[in-house]
Order: sequence, then C-alpha cells, then structure tokens
Amino acid sequence: MTTRPTRSQLQIVAVASCVALAVAGCSSSKKTGAAAATSATPPAGQSSTPSAAATTAATSAPAVATSAATTGGGLVVIITPAPSNVFFKAEADSADAEAKKLGYQTLVLSHDDDPTKQSQEIDTAISRKAVAIILDNAGADASEAAIQKAKDAGIPSFLIDREINKTGIAVAQIVSNNAQGATLGGQEFAKLMGNTGEYAELTGLATDTNAGVRSQGYHGVLDQFTGLKMVAQQAANWDQALALTDTQTILQAHPNIKGIIAGNDTMALGAWAALTAAHKTNVIVTGFDGSPDVMTSILAGGIKADVLQPASQLAAMAVDQADKYIKTKSTGLPEKQSVDCVLITPDNAAKVTNFAIAP
Repeated sequence: MTTRPTRSQLQIVAVASCVALAVAGCSSSKKTGAAAATSATPPAGQSSTPSAAATTAATSAPAVATSAATTGGGLVVIITPAPSNVFFKAEADSADAEAKKLGYQTLVLSHDDDPTKQSQEIDTAISRKAVAIILDNAGADASEAAIQKAKDAGIPSFLIDREINKTGIAVAQIVSNNAQGATLGGQEFAKLMGNTGEYAELTGLATDTNAGVRSQGYHGVLDQFTGLKMVAQQAANWDQALALTDTQTILQAHPNIKGIIAGNDTMALGAWAALTAAHKTNVIVTGFDGSPDVMTSILAGGIKADVLQPASQLAAMAVDQADKYIKTKSTGLPEKQSVDCVLITPDNAAKVTNFAIAP
C-alpha cells in the first residue's frame, strides 16, 4: 500500500482528480476482488449491553472486526457490506486505522447488503452512544430511515462509496465519480471492441445507485456506435459466482459474443472464469474497481482493462471529516463530494497496489 496523503490535504479536497490524489499516494481501494461477493458469516459484534434491545442488535449484527483503543475521543462505528469482497474490506480497514490513529475507539460491522441488519447495527451505534458512523450503505432508499434515526439520536453519519438520494440527513456523502469512471471504461471497451460486435453487460445490485450510474455511463458512450450491439444485459448483483453462471447462460445463447463489460471487478472475474472454462479467452472483458486480482489478470493478458476507484481514500476522508465535525460541528465542505477515477490498462496495472496507483 502506498502512503496516504496527509489529513490536511484530504480535508481540503472536496472534488478532486483521482490522478492527482493517487499520484499523491493515497491509500485507496464498489464496488471488489478475488473472493466471491457471497457473504461469509463474520464474528459476532462486541458485547456491550446498555439494554436488552441493544444486546439483540449487537449480537445479531455480523461484525467484520471489533477493536477498541485504550484511549480516544469516543466510539466510531464503521458499517460496510461483506468483507469477503476486498473492496469493502479495504474501505473498512482504512476507516478503522484512521479512526484509531486519531484516538477513537472503533466497532467495525458488516450489513451484508441487508437493510434490516444495517438498521440493527445503527441501533447498536445509538445504544453505545457513538460519536460518528462511517457507512457504506445497504441501498439508497432503504437506508434513509436508519440514517435519519441516527441523526435524530445526535449521531452524525458519513457515507462512503454509495450515496443516497436524500440530502440533509448525512453530514457527508463521499463517493467515487462513477459517471466519469464509467465514461472512461466505456470508451476503452469500445476501443478494444474496434467499435463493432456483439457484447453483453453485467450490472450490479438494482438497489445500489452506483449500479445505475455506471450502466448509464457505459451506454452514454457505447450507444453512440451503431456497430456495437448489446445482445444481453444481466444483473449479477456484484457477485462473482452469479456472474460466472450468467456468463455461461449468455455464451449458450450468443456463442459469437465479442465482449463483456462488467459493472465491478467481482463480476468481471466471474465472467473471465466462465470464458476460460469455455475456451473463449478471446472475448474482451473489462471491469470497474481496481482490485488486486484484476490487476494480476490484466498483466497476464486476461481481463483487458479496468477503472480504479479509491475505496480506502474515501474511507479515510470520511473519518477525517468526522473528526473535524465532532470537534467543530462543521466539515467546511459540501455534503456531496466525489473523487475521480483512473483508467487501468496493461500500461499502468503494475503500478496499482491496494486500490492506489503509484507515481
């Protein structure tokens, strides 16, 4: 992992170029990696029980990890999707490390993309009188009530990776510039396809705003080329195993397919596994995230291109802004903030380490 930019640099940047941030050495990451995105069962949450209801929420909510600093400025609760996906693990680890560095206690939980678990975990944060919540949410619309509940309890929320539609209930929403990244990915995919041929698209969770933004970004480019024909579009829900079976189905129906564009890296890896098993490694596959396994595949001549988004960077920014808000009641920045993505090809894939690109 490269050295993360200084805290002061991160607090100043509201809308920044990923190239500039990455070259500065940010420790960066939807949305992903070698492990299938199917959820593993993490250890149970910490057992602090101010009430019976809090006990139920804490023990039923799956935890990625729990840790407490011996001294600190209060408890920061970090909630992300399943850590079996390296993207989400990277952002959880980054937020945890940054909060500890600043002197806070931490509780790191996983909602596994289940809004009910997420609500229980926010109940846990409330019962433990957390000073802030760092959240990669379990669905834009499904998360608003839980975030409002935290706000009503006096606990500020700082969203990362996935934004919600409603403003004013979270203090900050810090996300990758998915539209810009998808445009980069779409342009490279069209170039690799020679602007012609049949292709398929694998999309993410319908409840995740990023899935729609990325698909729209891809089509904003690809639909301009009359020679490109999308013959299949399947929702693989960010899941590697589902992407593999979806790709097998697509290959049966469309044996002459020339390319597959995926909304994230786990789906790209699933598609590539299916193509490899079918001896169709001439089919072009591209992804979105910048995961280590996709970098390895690109360098080995497998997956052809990717879009890097800085998960760890976003998480550290959220913690730094939470720290400032706790101390001053303001971040000094707009609620919605975005960081640009970077196109990864065989020319620069070797420079990517843990979702960051070296100079």
